Amino acid sequence: MRGPIGLVGQKWNVLMHRFWSVVTGADIPLNVSIEGGLLIPHPNGIVIHPDVTIGPNCLIFQQVTLGIGATGMGAPQIGGHVDIGAGAKVLGAVRIGDHAKIGANAVVLTDVPAGATAVGIPARLIPARKNGLIAPL
Repeated sequence: MRGPIGLVGQKWNVLMHRFWSVVTGADIPLNVSIEGGLLIPHPNGIVIHPDVTIGPNCLIFQQVTLGIGATGMGAPQIGGHVDIGAGAKVLGAVRIGDHAKIGANAVVLTDVPAGATAVGIPARLIPARKNGLIAPL
């Protein structure tokens, strides 16, 4: 919406963003690319770099960092329906595939294929379980 009403609405949205950033301690820029359905049940301490892209219907828990790596080049691209556990760090130009899971406190520095689960420091892929049995990656 343009005009004076649109300007007031824009200023109000920026003000509310700043308010909730202070209340939650989260750093999620207004210009980050987030598709619909993002769920953040505990937004405390979440840090997201402005160049990160997040697909639809993702779940991000508290203390997660999505940012550039040590080289300073590139930001993560998170696919759709990805779950990221509390305290996880996803750093650098990595791609997280659709339906992937990142374990709590994992440090992801390499790509995670679709449907895979990554845990540990540095993160490693673990085999998927189907019907109680471990399936090969």
